[in-house]
Amino acid sequence: MTLHDIKESELEKREAALHDITLSAGALALERYRARKPGDFTMKGQQDFLTEADALVEEHIRQAIHRLFPNDGLLGEEAGGSVSNPSLWVVDPIDGTANFARGIDHFCISIAFVHNGEILLGAIYNPATNEMYLARKGHYVRKNGQPLRVSSITNTHSSSFELGWSTRVPQEIYLTIVSSLLASGTNIRRGASGALALAWVAEGRTDGYAESHMNAWDCLAGLLMVREAGGRTGVYPQTHEEIAHGGAILAVAPGVAEQFSNDTMISLSTKTYNRKENQFGLTA
Repeated sequence: MTLHDIKESELEKREAALHDITLSAGALALERYRARKPGDFTMKGQQDFLTEADALVEEHIRQAIHRLFPNDGLLGEEAGGSVSNPSLWVVDPIDGTANFARGIDHFCISIAFVHNGEILLGAIYNPATNEMYLARKGHYVRKNGQPLRVSSITNTHSSSFELGWSTRVPQEIYLTIVSSLLASGTNIRRGASGALALAWVAEGRTDGYAESHMNAWDCLAGLLMVREAGGRTGVYPQTHEEIAHGGAILAVAPGVAEQFSNDTMISLSTKTYNRKENQFGLTA
């Protein structure tokens, strides 16, 4: 038996399936991306884009998982789902939909497998650039088969930090966070895909990522990747019920972890938006 009483053989089956399902979902997303037309989207809310591809790709993933693992649960961004099953797949069919809709090659499929609140497997795939990130807890994180490691940077003055944005957070708080980050000397970027942002931290392309509220389907796979790559992350909701509501995100390279975790951004976000104290308490 392995973590939380899931058999090794059962986890390996899901590990293999995760790779294949993510690839096939990526192929479908890429087909729809290339066939899209200007204005081919609707809006779920402010800066919250929805395309036909979102639902199609999620249904493709949902059917594939149900066929192979009919007793597992699935929580998807578009169709929701139950979180009562101890074995849970958490799916974002297209993260970075605004980029997808505008023809920007920065979007991905993000899938995590969680058992009893523990993230065991993760996949993030950008089919437009053919970049496949895969992780298994305690074993590896790889991009296209090559092992990843977070950056070795130790000075925020030469760092690059990506900041997510959420309509759940008032603009004045976001602007305060931006000001605080700029004061730290870092370069701020925003790619509009939180899942890829976390994968980039794991890869060492950037040195940190934060968002005051992030849905589980956007971040679970990426959080696992950062940890397996030697980075540090904040405490994210762990029970399935908590996962369904999302939470605050911090993922950083260890050399600048304390500098960023002590930043005004972190303390302000924690006091204002998290029920639990020390939500950003860093773990290795």
